[in-house]
Amino acid sequence: MSPTDYIGRYAPSPTGPLHFGSLVAAVASFLDARAHQGRWLIRMEDLDKPREMPGAADDILRILEAYGFEWDGEIIYQSQRHEAYQATLEQLIAADKVYRCNCSRREVADIAHAGIEGPVYPGLCRNGLSRERDTIAWRLKTDAAHLIFHDRIQGDFDHCMQRDIGDFVLKRADGQFAYQLAVVVDDAEQNISHVVRGADLLNSTSRQILLQYCLQLPSPVYAHIPLATNAAGDKLSKQTRAEALSIENAADSLTQALAFLGLNPPDDLAEFPLAEIWLWAAEHWQLEKVPARLQSNG
Repeated sequence: MSPTDYIGRYAPSPTGPLHFGSLVAAVASFLDARAHQGRWLIRMEDLDKPREMPGAADDILRILEAYGFEWDGEIIYQSQRHEAYQATLEQLIAADKVYRCNCSRREVADIAHAGIEGPVYPGLCRNGLSRERDTIAWRLKTDAAHLIFHDRIQGDFDHCMQRDIGDFVLKRADGQFAYQLAVVVDDAEQNISHVVRGADLLNSTSRQILLQYCLQLPSPVYAHIPLATNAAGDKLSKQTRAEALSIENAADSLTQALAFLGLNPPDDLAEFPLAEIWLWAAEHWQLEKVPARLQSNG
């Protein structure tokens, strides 16, 4: 693989400060890119303005820099890319790949069956809007075909899109573009070749691959690392009040992240400067050592 073949990315959402789970994902993504002499980009996934915390995007970049991460190129902010997402949606409309839907969440819950990740919408509006309501969402059409993909860590997956996932939203009724559409458009524009991210997004992969197929776009190679959890077994997140990363504990946190990723760092590694910790990590990085389990205590 030549240095220009590998382009990876880290895409945090500025809904709060980075925590240990965020660090694990960033470390894995960064080291895998550098191990392939590739580029590593940062994308700020700030589509959901109501959930965004003021100043969080700047704080995320400050923490990443303080921990010794070095990224390539300019940072993309999804909040500034609505025109690109709308153009892609119009392309799908022209190809009859999507349809309008004005069902409420409660109505969907009442008529849906359970899928691999929440309720599966049964396509009630496929043949026209089912009721009088001004708010309109756009859904991608799925069918009974099986989508099979290989994850570098978790192995092979086989999803029947219509049964397991259903027609999913690309643009919400409030006018906001959905994550699935934005990430596919951005990955394609940035020529992302490899995605290393948390296992909470594993079930999003088949949605994104299907959308890439509909748009005749290449699919990146995916790897999903296990999720860091708290003592109760809950994923570390803003909702579970995960402790924010601190600059003062950067060496300890970074070393713990390397251990979480299966690299077995020496006991005294945290006593060394950050630059030397990164040198050790780069020399010992092997994606094959990352545990395949979907969750693990942080």
